[in-house]
Amino acid sequence: MTLGNFTPRETVGELDRYIIGQHKAKRAVAIALRNRWRRQQVGSDLRDEIAPRNIIMIGPTGVGKTEIARRLAKLARAPFVKVEASKFTEVGYVGRDVESMIRDLVENAIQICEKEALDGVQTRAQDAAEERLAKLVLAAERPQVETPPQQAKPQTHQFGPLSFQISPQQSQPQPFYSDSEVNDVRQRLRNGELDEVEVELDVTDTQNPFMTIFGAGGTEEVNLQDMMSQMPGFKGRTKRRRLKVPDALDVLKQQEAQKLIDHDKVQRDALQRTEQAGIVFLDEIDKVGSDRRIGGPDVSREGVQRDLLPIVEGSTVSTKYGSVKTDHILFIAAGAFHVSKVADLIPELQGRFPIRVELDSLEKGDLIRILTEPRNALTKQYAALMATEGIEVVFEPAAIEELAGYAEEANNRSENIGARRLYTIMEALLEELSFDASERAESKFLVDVNYVKSTLDPILADEDLAKYIL
Repeated sequence: MTLGNFTPRETVGELDRYIIGQHKAKRAVAIALRNRWRRQQVGSDLRDEIAPRNIIMIGPTGVGKTEIARRLAKLARAPFVKVEASKFTEVGYVGRDVESMIRDLVENAIQICEKEALDGVQTRAQDAAEERLAKLVLAAERPQVETPPQQAKPQTHQFGPLSFQISPQQSQPQPFYSDSEVNDVRQRLRNGELDEVEVELDVTDTQNPFMTIFGAGGTEEVNLQDMMSQMPGFKGRTKRRRLKVPDALDVLKQQEAQKLIDHDKVQRDALQRTEQAGIVFLDEIDKVGSDRRIGGPDVSREGVQRDLLPIVEGSTVSTKYGSVKTDHILFIAAGAFHVSKVADLIPELQGRFPIRVELDSLEKGDLIRILTEPRNALTKQYAALMATEGIEVVFEPAAIEELAGYAEEANNRSENIGARRLYTIMEALLEELSFDASERAESKFLVDVNYVKSTLDPILADEDLAKYIL
């Protein structure tokens, strides 16, 4: 297993491409990521003793806490899950069990490892899919004379105390086609001559029913399809579909790729990657903290902290793919801590988050940079959206500065929601253009200071209107 081998300076540089400011937080997560690589280089006798240095990020909403953790996980190609601590309840209450976050993390690791395995067999899957599709086309062009199938006797299967009688599926004899015939059809397929041809194909039944069960650990969703697939006669259920050749090729390519990968190895790699590289982002951690000197109705808050404690300290969680040890999973907690403080968490949980980073509130200069510098800056997003309608949107630097000023003022007037205020400001600014874009004849739209003021001044002047719009 290879983690992203980035130095702390390179990690901070990558995070700078998407997140403005917050250098203390970026340095903390960059060091935590590098320490994981360093731990892998340590001798096996000491490696298991080195625990991750979990982090608590303290700062108001909209300053980049979640984005830092998400980008870090993507950078490290690590399993990542974001959960809100306020959704968990202690055992005995109806709600999510804290162990479900680890099961979600394993599912994410399975997706990552399976995608990597599938990427490695795409060439072989393409060849096998083309050969199967060529034979299907030949079968459609030269249909065989069907012989009445012999009725097979139903087979009785025992599944625990239950008995099932399953009629075996009748298999038709496969016609023989020469290599030259298959290659001729394959060439026509690649030339696009068969794009309008339809073929019949057996595809996996993707109906995915869920049910919710209540247990000692809280509520969990159970996939009925997974349960039914363990019963005789229900595994690998398919249905017949009629598809055009390009769509059929995609389906066959997926089927062949699934056959080529080692699913047991994918599961083993996913469990290992979860244990050694998983990142859990615990948002709203301040919502489960309360002043223990003052009683209150939220009796489950401290219980949630006590349930979180063994997971963060290191325990074994059972999943459907196997047991997962949480000793070396990195936990990054975040919260605004407006009402409560970090000191209001139980001491045992505080001790498991040795690194505490305070994120700065965003000022006008930061908002200007957020609007222009990141690769996914809002001004670039809106310009790309309007370009689909044939309109070139140009933002003057002075107009962007004015927009940042309006966002700062709106944050000061009401709740400070940080950079998220820019979304509401931009929507209010470009609402008319977004509505009329498909009907406008001009190919260029200039956003200057006068346009910004004429659009946003009437909203800010009316306090009631500003309260609901900005």
